[in-house]
Amino acid sequence: MPELPEVETTRRGIEPHLVGRRIIGIVVRQSRLRWPIPDTLPQQAQGRTLQRVGRRGKYLLLDDGQLTLLIHLGMSGSLRLVEANSPPRRHDHVDLMLDSDRILRFHDPRRFGALLCFDPRQGPHPLLAKLGPEPLEADFDGAYLHRQSQGRRRAIKSLIMDSQVVVGVGNIYASESLFLAGIEPRRAAGKLNQTEAHRLAEAIADVLTAAIAQGGTTLRDFVREDGRHGYFSQQLQVYGRGGQPCLRCGTLIQQTTVGQRSTFHCPCCQPG
Repeated sequence: MPELPEVETTRRGIEPHLVGRRIIGIVVRQSRLRWPIPDTLPQQAQGRTLQRVGRRGKYLLLDDGQLTLLIHLGMSGSLRLVEANSPPRRHDHVDLMLDSDRILRFHDPRRFGALLCFDPRQGPHPLLAKLGPEPLEADFDGAYLHRQSQGRRRAIKSLIMDSQVVVGVGNIYASESLFLAGIEPRRAAGKLNQTEAHRLAEAIADVLTAAIAQGGTTLRDFVREDGRHGYFSQQLQVYGRGGQPCLRCGTLIQQTTVGQRSTFHCPCCQPG
């Protein structure tokens, strides 16, 4: 699944080609995605000039000030900028036709993605309303994370993957952040002290920033908007390395399960 760095990489890639461009039409070939594409969306969006390409968590937001198109890439979705005469491929479900003679094309083999719309003047979309802070913004820091962890029995890895606590920290980056912070992923969140919470908040920001700079993590179903794979997977310290020596100390990486998700940690560098 594309995580926050992959979504942010896509946002940065498409932004220069969308801002200031007018939507001259929308072609919907398959409306039955995770949530059905509203029948009225093509008519609502046609003729609007995009002013901003934003992101909230893993949601992309194409906005003209009065209407926001909300896009989620789901498990296997991707966006491509193609020429207006480019024939659609299988699973190319939606085309946003631009006045630049280009198309923003939404491709989603598993159909777990979404394309919805809302009026931002009436408040956030329900899918956005309860999201926690962005991990790369000032309101997410060690003090905030320590407050959120107090009294919690759930594993710290599950806590930082909770989008109501902080958005965009998926399975890969949670494992990597906990390794960088030296915290065992199964540890009860309520046992974190202030120093550890600050260290973990900084590690989350550092890991995500590095992943964004390198184009996101290479996943089977994700390629960048220019068709090239991301490269962050080459620098993963623990994720996917169960049974292999820790790159820092040589201890074998352990693979366990937290919240029904595969979890990787070094028992030496991340003591319980």
